[in-house]
Amino acid sequence: MTLRAFRIHDGVRIEVIDRGPGLTAEKQAQLFEPFNRLGLERSAVEGHGIGLAIARRLVELQHGTIGVSSAPGEGATFWVELPAA
Repeated sequence: MTLRAFRIHDGVRIEVIDRGPGLTAEKQAQLFEPFNRLGLERSAVEGHGIGLAIARRLVELQHGTIGVSSAPGEGATFWVELPAA
């Protein structure tokens, strides 16, 4: 896992990059939906599927944006952009 942070035009961008299995475009579209575990409901992976939904709301309350870029087999980059204080 890699963590990066850098300035953007009007704030900061924070990225968390992993080398996991990656996500299809379909799963990326569902990623921030509350209680959607993307098919992992019966797996050993714990959780309720609300973490990213909560993160999105907290970022939006700070007038920021959150997202992901990924492709199957290539890992994922999760990012948050927040305006300067």
